[in-house]
Amino acid sequence: MRTPHSWRPWALLSLVLPFVACTKNIKEGPPLCGGPDSTVTTSKVIATGFNDPRGLTFGPDNLLYVAEAGVGGKNFSSCIPQVIPPVGPYMGSDTGSRISRVDWNGVRTTYVDHLPSSTTAPGGGSGIQGVADVAFIGNDLYAVLAGAGCSHGVPDIPNGVIKINADRSWKTIANLSEFIMNNPVKNPNPPDFEPDGTWWSMISLNGDFYTIEPNHGELDKVSPKGAISRVVDISAVEGHIVPTALTTYNGLFYFGNLDLFPVVPGSSSVFTVTAGGKVKTFATGFTCILGLAFDDLGRLYVLETNTAAGNLTPGTGDIIRLDANGKREVITSGLNLPTAMTFGPDGKLYVSDWGIGPPGAGQIVQISFKCEVVHAYKEN
Repeated sequence: MRTPHSWRPWALLSLVLPFVACTKNIKEGPPLCGGPDSTVTTSKVIATGFNDPRGLTFGPDNLLYVAEAGVGGKNFSSCIPQVIPPVGPYMGSDTGSRISRVDWNGVRTTYVDHLPSSTTAPGGGSGIQGVADVAFIGNDLYAVLAGAGCSHGVPDIPNGVIKINADRSWKTIANLSEFIMNNPVKNPNPPDFEPDGTWWSMISLNGDFYTIEPNHGELDKVSPKGAISRVVDISAVEGHIVPTALTTYNGLFYFGNLDLFPVVPGSSSVFTVTAGGKVKTFATGFTCILGLAFDDLGRLYVLETNTAAGNLTPGTGDIIRLDANGKREVITSGLNLPTAMTFGPDGKLYVSDWGIGPPGAGQIVQISFKCEVVHAYKEN
């Protein structure tokens, strides 16, 4: 995902285990604590060597799957309409991105290779797009592409949702490039317009996929058979806010937005969306949101890729936890342009760090929580 006035600074930077919980009981009372609960955390890099890691998820095998935007391309796009300068024209490749799998020893292996990747023009910062996110339905792995399509220099592969076959080949099941061209949003931003779109987040829910597109500003539903429908035109309600992160909890969708550049701290928000497409502001005062996740206690975790004013600054990313009472706690800081996060089967958070940066510099950071008492047991 790239917005001309918001994502070029990011691209310029590319130049330069079992669930942990307390289980002690008092006289068969309830657990003293459950789930990750503390601002006392430890973080460590558990895997390296990624090419702009983006969305990530744990599979049914309990291994981590990571979408990588890749290394860009060298084939110039000559399509009409084109992404306007200075961001366009893009240069693309049919084979520049991949999906990696990480085992519990931190060993990265390429799970699916030869996926499309593209690069903005030098004047646009040479930002890279490719595979944006991954999700499972049952044992089947799917991904959403953001770096494909004719306007990205990849004319023979559209942006869309792809399915990974058992032999690790892949096929397009839903053509999002075609959908977005045939179903324009109400308030597109001309300087930020990308004909093929640049999807960012994708989740699976009740046997379907939901994916969010930042440049046009929309949330779409995709069935495993390839049917596409719009859940909500965010641009019609909120204008051009660059929606990015997507998750769901208790029957509502939650999304966060990046907003425009230069960065104004506190200008991003978290919104809810009903199944019927009604948008409502949930929480304000965040900066450059790129990830959302809920823990088992219903608390929302917000990934801020940058908290500095002006341009994006490595080392200023953090994660804020928001409880039901609105209390906010910074649970970790000092992240380097993180782009996504997910909880693992061990109750720890896993973050794509250096998600915008030189190819090969990407990392996965594991954040562990110190368990503490969250409710006291009282005898009758």
